[in-house]
Amino acid sequence: MTATGTPGTSAGTNTAHIPADTGAALRICPLCEATCGLAVTVEDGRITKARGDRDDVFSHGFVCPKGASFGELDGDPDRLTRPLVRDADGRLKETGWDEAFAAVAAGLGPVLADGVPDAVAVYLGNPNVHTMAGSLYPPQLLGALRTRNFYTASTLDQMPKHVSCGLLYGDPQAIPVPDIDRTDHLLILGANPVESNGSLATVPDFPGRLKQLRRRGGRVTVVDPRRTRTAKLADRHVAIRPGSDALLLMAMVQVLFEEDLTDTGELAPHLSGVDEVRELAREFTPEAVQDACDVPADDIRALARELAAAPRAAVYGRVGSSTVEFGTLTNWLVDVLSALTGNLDRPGGAMFPLSATARPPRPAAPGKGFSLGRWRSRVSGHPEAKSELPVVALAEEITTPGEGRVRALITLAGNPVLSAPDGEGLEEALAALDFMVSLDPYLNETTRHADVVLPPARPSRVPHFDFAFNALPVRNQVRYTREVVEPETNEPGEAEIMARLLLCLAGTPGAPAHTVDDAVIARTLGKAVADPHSPVHGKDPEQLARQLTGRDGVERRLDMMLRLGPYGEGFGADPGGLSLERLLAHPHGIDLGPLRPRLPELLRTRSGTVELCPEPVREDVPRLRAALRRRTSGESLVLVGRRHLRSNNSWMHNVPALRGGSNRCTLQVHPGDAARLGLADGGHARVTGDGGEVTAPVEVTDAVRTGVVSLPHGWGHDRPGTRMRVAAGDPGVNVNQLLDGTLLDTLSGTAVLNGFPVRVAPAEQAEATGAAQAAAAGAAVRAGAGEADPGAGPDASAESVTLPGAG
Repeated sequence: MTATGTPGTSAGTNTAHIPADTGAALRICPLCEATCGLAVTVEDGRITKARGDRDDVFSHGFVCPKGASFGELDGDPDRLTRPLVRDADGRLKETGWDEAFAAVAAGLGPVLADGVPDAVAVYLGNPNVHTMAGSLYPPQLLGALRTRNFYTASTLDQMPKHVSCGLLYGDPQAIPVPDIDRTDHLLILGANPVESNGSLATVPDFPGRLKQLRRRGGRVTVVDPRRTRTAKLADRHVAIRPGSDALLLMAMVQVLFEEDLTDTGELAPHLSGVDEVRELAREFTPEAVQDACDVPADDIRALARELAAAPRAAVYGRVGSSTVEFGTLTNWLVDVLSALTGNLDRPGGAMFPLSATARPPRPAAPGKGFSLGRWRSRVSGHPEAKSELPVVALAEEITTPGEGRVRALITLAGNPVLSAPDGEGLEEALAALDFMVSLDPYLNETTRHADVVLPPARPSRVPHFDFAFNALPVRNQVRYTREVVEPETNEPGEAEIMARLLLCLAGTPGAPAHTVDDAVIARTLGKAVADPHSPVHGKDPEQLARQLTGRDGVERRLDMMLRLGPYGEGFGADPGGLSLERLLAHPHGIDLGPLRPRLPELLRTRSGTVELCPEPVREDVPRLRAALRRRTSGESLVLVGRRHLRSNNSWMHNVPALRGGSNRCTLQVHPGDAARLGLADGGHARVTGDGGEVTAPVEVTDAVRTGVVSLPHGWGHDRPGTRMRVAAGDPGVNVNQLLDGTLLDTLSGTAVLNGFPVRVAPAEQAEATGAAQAAAAGAAVRAGAGEADPGAGPDASAESVTLPGAG
């Protein structure tokens, strides 16, 4: 498949292409999933301005406040620039890189020597998918460890989507996205893309695309308990009871069958399980679910009829429909609705992107399918999903004695103390570890417990390619930008740091970092030449490796993936195809065209069909049926989170330009509930859940429906020993401390972070004053004169600010 694109000037130097007419260097923004192109001004090694790249083939000049503040975030004086190693007195002190890796080898060595792979756990935060190294090296790290104690932010976010897609299509990475530029009807559940910029769908300028949809006569429906900025753009807003999305969608499925509105079209030969879905949905009538959803039966029927009647329609659900009790069922039903209305895998519906670094298409055939629970956690028996265990299991795996107890932890750009339930319990567990190493740019609420902290280079000093998000765009494209600022002498990039960390695990800490990349290239090409469907089948892998271009192992690996990919030149098989050299010659990217149908080729189910009614889903439906019988008190409250345009989970609370405005940690309460509870706007409320309580300022607003309160995720920057001066000045509260980790989506192991019950009452004045004084005292400690050693523990002064590796 030949790649097409507008020719550009080669960017063959060590830094990014600089257009002569603007004096700006080009950089893909790494701060959210929209992946917008930036044009940045660099002066004296610093980014002084960032704006949208008008010639970017995907974002066309769009930029949000996060992207515009890229220079301030990149130049944050509080980022770590040298490794930290804990000394004999328990104080984190700056050291050199060789000394830091020696400390890693010494700390992990005794644990690894015992021969119990599960004694070392790994946690990946979501910033990993925003860097090249974070996408490339973790698989090798896990392979070297052979541990089953693998945790990521996915079980605090999107794992239900991976599980549902794995069960439907046989591949948990086969995630359909809304073809927003061609659809006539978009149904959005639990998502606020106008502020989040979209997620599990790479969409620069989501607000503009929504407006274009409506201008061409399309309709937007938003199902959300809050009247978000996205809901304000919609034709219809349905203020559902939080956590009941699965009931609503199941009732819509029931209506489609009852009123004979299903039309699977050309997809029909590739579907199985349609009749079984009909039976599952039979008793979930609109009348049966309306009380539980708090959505009238007539409105539910209207939603189903409008979806079925639209010439082209797409259904899109995100974090608000994932981090709930029935997250996997909800995400399954999103795709079931697309399939039953004939909108799965067709233009204007829900389509499967094709990344430039994906495996090339191959003939349709049954696959191995997708399985859950291939192993279970040692203590509570949580089943794995996609080779991951639920994050809520990590603390007990550390603190519970016995064979396989986690004794060492590696965290890569993660802050689970803030992003997971019961952060206080996790902190207590971290103190029980024999050794902990963190790769993170800051000393945050989690990394402050590490024995070694390895800080990656600033984003401006490393190249960027979106391996993860190029698999989820609403239009196929490929872009790559090199660093815009020269790294300092002897400053390792994130790739080198990860490679050296991996070599420590392999027991060869002194080996050159490039040996890791060389081994990956040799193994990948060896498999490719043995694959009859590969463009290099039968060729000499060593000769192919010599053809790879690039300045280092990362670029050589990228060149290899592009050449072998679906648009690649195949090492000469298609001279017009992609390679690193061709991509560098197109500094604004290459447009690969609109999304195209990909079924049945991408299916990897055992049947070779879209399995609409997989057994794990069928077995979970009785749990949903039981929810129909629940009755809630008219005075009960449930809590939901919310997104901020100027933030991303626990990221960016340390960037002055992104503070203020709507980016506040307040408890939003409906006026009716506020009056009933005696809460005043600007006052304080005590919020209590199963895991604890927090005190937060009250914001009375009709943007939330009655019976619902909202507190944003990712706050609580008031712990000692961090370097978070800006964030600590207005720390907010950690909403996840309200949870004890027992509420999970059964199939995926994802923590319930939305739609859980809380008790809310006015905070006593003394209580609120005490909390304010404690926060002020903590901020004062962290904003001290800087005389103590960097990261010297709970009483250390803070010379740096934290940009947490979030979520």
